[in-house]
Amino acid sequence: MGLIESMHGKVCEHSDMYFFRRNGKVFSGKRCYPSTKEPSATQLEKQTKFRTAQQAAKTALADTTQRTAYETAFRAQKKYSTLRGYVFAQEYAKLNQQQGGE
Repeated sequence: MGLIESMHGKVCEHSDMYFFRRNGKVFSGKRCYPSTKEPSATQLEKQTKFRTAQQAAKTALADTTQRTAYETAFRAQKKYSTLRGYVFAQEYAKLNQQQGGE
């Protein structure tokens, strides 16, 4: 069991099975039907928005003033189990508001 508990990522390059750890628990998954075609324009836009929100969350957590404000708001909610997840969701929501929703 110790071997499985320490696993993360794919077993090998060709494997469709992967392992990941979230909040101290190990999960596994399988990619059943991975796409082989190029991403559409909409998919590329969503990837860019995700990347932008991820960078904004990283920047917000590095800034002590923003981090303190986010920590206070995080403690007052129950939906998100991690501070990083909460900050990412807030930053992603800001992007949606700036771009007119989605």
